[in-house]
Amino acid sequence: MQVASSSSYTTFDGPRRIATGSLQANALAAKKALEGTSAGPVLIFDDATGRCVDVDTRGTHDEVAARFAAEARAAAEPAGGNEALEAASPKGRGRPKLGVVPREVTLLPRHWEWLATQPGGASVALRKLVEEARRIGADKDRRRLAHERAYHFMQAIGGDLPGFEEATRALFANDANRVDELLAVWPRDVRDQVMRLAFDDESPSLSSDI
Repeated sequence: MQVASSSSYTTFDGPRRIATGSLQANALAAKKALEGTSAGPVLIFDDATGRCVDVDTRGTHDEVAARFAAEARAAAEPAGGNEALEAASPKGRGRPKLGVVPREVTLLPRHWEWLATQPGGASVALRKLVEEARRIGADKDRRRLAHERAYHFMQAIGGDLPGFEEATRALFANDANRVDELLAVWPRDVRDQVMRLAFDDESPSLSSDI
């Protein structure tokens, strides 16, 4: 079974959305669809990446639910154990632990010369530069990741639907209105999922009942 990487998933039975929420809820919905009159294919998507995930739906409904509950507990135990261990450990003197990770950085001589003149030295100056770059590029990075996850979903479920290539170009051009226009002929649930993944509340046609 693939390791969960998100807290939100969405399952499609063909072009119809049948579940959104935890991986456990989606696995059970997929199992029910596969055992019923599914239009198929039944696909579970990670909402954080837009990619399909494989889950083990073998066994009864209760067995599947119990398996996911056990895996969720197992995944949570290491973090809790580490926190308890750190809390029980005696506190030593000195500077607080900052979680700093030492790695090699290669710069030109003039870069090192400039860093040496900065208050706090090279390490402090580099951390400040990285934090500033993250702040400035946060919106751009968030938009890029949203477009990529929407593209992964579109490719998996709508690669053969009309207007796919043009819609993809509009997606990466960040043209929400054009994407919405091109996807008007797509199944409603598929279109809404694309717009949600790509643009969140910016979607011009996103329904509020999802």
